[in-house]
Amino acid sequence: MVSALTRIAEALERISPPPMPAPRFDAAEAYVWRVSPDRLDPARAVSRVPLELLVGVDRSRETLLENTRRFARGLPANNALLWGARGMGKSSLVKAVHAAVNAEGEGEVKLVEIQREDIPSVGRLMNIMREAPAVRFLLFCDDLSFDHDDSHYKSLKAILDGGVEGRPENVLLYATSNRRHLMPRDMIENERSTAINPSESTEEKVSLSDRFGLWLGFHACRQDDYFEMVKSYRDAFSIPVADEELLAEAVEWRQTRGGVSGRVAWQFITDLAGRKGVKIAL
Repeated sequence: MVSALTRIAEALERISPPPMPAPRFDAAEAYVWRVSPDRLDPARAVSRVPLELLVGVDRSRETLLENTRRFARGLPANNALLWGARGMGKSSLVKAVHAAVNAEGEGEVKLVEIQREDIPSVGRLMNIMREAPAVRFLLFCDDLSFDHDDSHYKSLKAILDGGVEGRPENVLLYATSNRRHLMPRDMIENERSTAINPSESTEEKVSLSDRFGLWLGFHACRQDDYFEMVKSYRDAFSIPVADEELLAEAVEWRQTRGGVSGRVAWQFITDLAGRKGVKIAL
């Protein structure tokens, strides 16, 4: 009987994945969390624009920058939810602020990206980061939202503000979303109309966003903001085009896209730089 159990145990050990080796956090400034098997892959390069090129988000930029500075110095800081209109630079701001704070040299922060679908594994990731107390981690989840019958939010709630262990002192979470409460409006309204106790059911759903100490709103930009963005990019990359031609082409470009945003401005500048033979070096 004992030998049979031993053989079973040995067989299970052979087919089980090897334990994840201790990560080397001096290998890169940013990492991507992968599962199956669990691992932290160093990012070869971070896709981002310089902080000074993000126009029209001054208040959010300064608030997030100061919050991240405090965290880098080992001071108290809040988790942040950047929510609002698509294409207005929410994820770009997180990555730009990370680079700016590290460049200041008062404390290094490692950026760790986690995908929304991997949220259930966030507890295992936290344990890895908890074992490296000398390193400070900025956990980043882009486009975070939850749909009907999606219970992943419960995993995140416990990490943000609950559970016995809670969030490690060396970890901060920044998330972006198009939804202020991370849930679709019809989902919240349905809970109110069908639940036995509507207020309690709704509160349970929206309390996730309450666990973020900072709410930074990003609203649709005006045409003047759009023009300011394209001028800023034109100047930064020394694209040879006069204001009159630039603005005329920018208007034509936005009309084909049906609206204006930071993303539309960047796509226009990418097209313009290509036509003018100018390389965009970030």
